[in-house]
Amino acid sequence: MMASMRLRLARVEDVSALMAMERLPEYRAFVGNWTEELHRERMASADCRYLIAESESGEMSGFAILRGLASGQHSVRLQRIVVTDPNRGFGTLMMRGILDNVFQDLKAHRLWLDVFETNTRAQHVYERLGFRREGVLREAIFRDGEYHTQILMSILDREYEAAQSRQPGGTQD
Repeated sequence: MMASMRLRLARVEDVSALMAMERLPEYRAFVGNWTEELHRERMASADCRYLIAESESGEMSGFAILRGLASGQHSVRLQRIVVTDPNRGFGTLMMRGILDNVFQDLKAHRLWLDVFETNTRAQHVYERLGFRREGVLREAIFRDGEYHTQILMSILDREYEAAQSRQPGGTQD
């Protein structure tokens, strides 16, 4: 597992690298990809927050897109998460940073996402971090000539706080 990572806000000059990451062959089945224009538009929107994950050496190791920031509902959607080097624990570290960002910085009440039914590895990570299954979007995505089912998952601020207190170094009530 990588020792540490940091999240920073994305910059316009990061768009090409983001597009390259979301187009990695291993993500084709799980991650959508947008045009450069759409990324630039969303990055400039008050409703979105793009986060870049960097390794200790400063290398871009992933990114995430949060949406729903301008809605007033305090419900943020994790639209997309990509890690360049999966299976090394970096995704879990990145998700912990995203949770901190959403609940501590944005003061959201809820973080939600949808994940492909076939992406059991990601579902396991989300569940381990405190997400709960909320429902199923049956055959909601049409890609490569087939329909794909998605699982809805979310975590509430109080569930995040409870999970924080159970982690080593967390505070106990």
